[in-house]
Amino acid sequence: MTVRAAVVLAAGEGTRLRPLTRNRPKPMLPAADRPILEHVFDALIGAGVERLHVVVGYKRDRVQNHFGPTYRNVPVNYVVQDKQLGSGHALLQAREAVEDEDGFLVVNGDQVIERQMVADVLDAFEENHGSATLAVTEQADVSHYGAVVMDGDRVVELVEKPETDDYRLLNAGVYAFAPSIFEAIEETPRVRGELALTDTLVRLLDGDRDASDGEGASDPETTVRGVVTEELWEDATYPWDLLDVSSDLLVHGRVTEPEREESVWVADSATIHEDATLQGPVVVGPDTEVRPGAVVGPYAALGRNATVGANAVVSRSVLDTDTRVGPNSTLLDCVTGQGVSLGADATVPGGPGDVRVGDTVFEGQRLGALLADRVRADGDVSFAPGTLVGPNAHLRTGVTVSENISEHAEVFR
Repeated sequence: MTVRAAVVLAAGEGTRLRPLTRNRPKPMLPAADRPILEHVFDALIGAGVERLHVVVGYKRDRVQNHFGPTYRNVPVNYVVQDKQLGSGHALLQAREAVEDEDGFLVVNGDQVIERQMVADVLDAFEENHGSATLAVTEQADVSHYGAVVMDGDRVVELVEKPETDDYRLLNAGVYAFAPSIFEAIEETPRVRGELALTDTLVRLLDGDRDASDGEGASDPETTVRGVVTEELWEDATYPWDLLDVSSDLLVHGRVTEPEREESVWVADSATIHEDATLQGPVVVGPDTEVRPGAVVGPYAALGRNATVGANAVVSRSVLDTDTRVGPNSTLLDCVTGQGVSLGADATVPGGPGDVRVGDTVFEGQRLGALLADRVRADGDVSFAPGTLVGPNAHLRTGVTVSENISEHAEVFR
């Protein structure tokens, strides 16, 4: 059995990452200097995948326009999930594309994974003659995810968002399935209208347990196997997590730009003034300019076509495509969306700060500010730690931002 097809689940929004996901889905948010989904595609292709089937939904044009019909000469087929009704429902949308395969991969499109993790799952799936297989990674905190309990290489329990700290093994969202998974999904009851893939896996575990108790033998149709891996796995649940994801990628050198010196990666088309300073780890994307006297890094990621003005400082920050930072500005622990423009003397002093996400306040998070797509700030604007600014907001000269700013807001001093 040789698996060469993958289904990538990329239909979700990522509501806890608003306002950055107001105009694009979570898989298209930046991880270092490029979208999360590019990292996912690279891992799959590196492990030998030859056909990518991407389930899109929320703001799907942002995915389709970015990647088009191919990525690195591998065909990309798009399948639409019109309503986001769970991961199992999303996978069902791709049934026609892969049900004739002997087996196929399923991965979450909004979490950074590595090639070896995918390869390990494929090897175990093929070795065990098509038993459902998932990647398992050890993490200090699994409370926001699915915990895994194993007996040898067999998964015996899945616990969604455990309320105790007794669990250390996490479901990394990388699976290999036989086509029989579709029938199992269809037989899974919906919960509050949604159909979760993990609910189907729990039913398989229950069936495997019953078969083992009754006959002492495992059934490949119900056995779920786990592959424990130490490979890099990254996810962003909240805005400040984007800084941690990018920092970890930089520390591990998971970038594609040429390495100019140790831990300093600069695209060939970038322009770095001879009087500018890059402090590693740092990555500078294509067509980006760093002007004289500017200091960028450490732990800074500049996306495509960004500009850092003269004598500006950008550290522990992620600047997305087309961001403009004015001269003499200071940005610490800052995340920007696309097309953000900051005038001269802008100040983001860094975290920690209290961050309001929806109706919940998260205290003491290391986030200076998050500025969503096309935020425009005139000169001498400063941001209190933890502030979130919505898309297309305009901040006039001299404004101090001390609370979250809504989309399209016009703020005067």
